[in-house]
Amino acid sequence: MPSTRQKKVAEEIRKCAGDFIAMEAGRGNLITPTQVTVSPDLKKTTVYVSVFPTDQEEQAIHFLRRKRNDFRTYIKRHTHAKVLPFVDFEIDLGEKNRQVIEEISSKN
Repeated sequence: MPSTRQKKVAEEIRKCAGDFIAMEAGRGNLITPTQVTVSPDLKKTTVYVSVFPTDQEEQAIHFLRRKRNDFRTYIKRHTHAKVLPFVDFEIDLGEKNRQVIEEISSKN
């Protein structure tokens, strides 16, 4: 179970990710950070995102991974983090599966 510190750092990074993505991503698709996990030592973090339309997921992840260093700089400027974590981006499969289940259940 994450510590209070991990939860606070994760929430701060999630907010930064939302602002950064809104600023950097084009208007062609919608990339939304859904959750963030932070390692116990606060040195690694994974930002999970959902992408709409879903056929743009691969391009969105490539874009976000290319912008990793820019995002770390953004975190550095907009937070008071003592440890600047290594950041990775992943598709939030839990959210994606929830949407599929919701779609299936609405058809019945």
